[in-house]
Amino acid sequence: MPFALDVPRGFRIVVVSNRVQGARFVAAAPNGDILVSEISRGQVVAVRPGSPLGTQPLVIARGLEKPNGLAFRGNDLYIATWSGIVVIPDYPRGIGSPRVLFDDMPRNGDHNARALALASDGSIFISSGSDCNVCTEADPRLATILRYSADGKANKIHASGLRNASGLAIDGWGRLWAVVNQRDNLTPDHTDLPPDELDLIQEGGNYGWPTCYPIGSQRLPNPEFGSASCAGILPTTLDFQAHSAPLQAVFYGGTQFPQRYRGALLVAFHGSWNRQPPTGYKVVVVTFADGTPTGVEDFVTGWLTGSFRVLGRPVGLAVAADGSLYISDDTGYLFRVEYAG
Repeated sequence: MPFALDVPRGFRIVVVSNRVQGARFVAAAPNGDILVSEISRGQVVAVRPGSPLGTQPLVIARGLEKPNGLAFRGNDLYIATWSGIVVIPDYPRGIGSPRVLFDDMPRNGDHNARALALASDGSIFISSGSDCNVCTEADPRLATILRYSADGKANKIHASGLRNASGLAIDGWGRLWAVVNQRDNLTPDHTDLPPDELDLIQEGGNYGWPTCYPIGSQRLPNPEFGSASCAGILPTTLDFQAHSAPLQAVFYGGTQFPQRYRGALLVAFHGSWNRQPPTGYKVVVVTFADGTPTGVEDFVTGWLTGSFRVLGRPVGLAVAADGSLYISDDTGYLFRVEYAG
């Protein structure tokens, strides 16, 4: 291990790769490969579990515009890019034959790392982040979640008012959830306001940005919008600590982990960049009861020391077929968490 990471009793964590440069989101392929996007390098790589540490990952797609979100439908790999979706059919046979499914998304300058979720009816959900910290967007498709048809030819705004829906996940009931990075520099309490969000996404729902920010079960006007009304704005389902920067989120559908984790939501907190003291830099688990979140617990910690030294930044999560959890760290590491009993 490059540094000590802490996991709950009965679990263990190991390093799978130390060669994934600028690692972002993760997906587990049906053949066992673990795929990782490298947004700054414009490529997606594959790590084969069991390979000797230090093995260079295989580049399976290159020359992409800001690849980030990854998801499988059968053996087809979907890659969310700056402008849309690229598909590698029949992975791994289709390596070298990527096809553009659609590329008509607005190329915003900020919050342009797209999250992705694939619904059982064929729908494709993709995040379209805001172009700023707080502003009224010139393009109504920004600060939204867009819904595309399976063939990529039809699309619409599925939900709006979402500053940066940085992680998308579909639960066992087929419901879409989003983790949302909220604004910075909210006076007078930048340290603890506004909370980052976990939202149950309703079709046609408005979640308030940029006019309103969340706190508890209500939304309040952002100072930049004076006494604007927040009536009719959907509340946050669950608050996270402000500036935790939640990124990839995945529901645990495996059977390796103990029962209490099954159906829970695992979320990677990338960590704050301008909060004192820093916060985040961990993987948390959101527990559920009857489909409703009940709380947040630390699951993997240690990237932020007790003296607030930052050793790494978790980004991506994926549950493999055997029920183990893979975690990417954008300093170049890929970890595996197993339940040892």
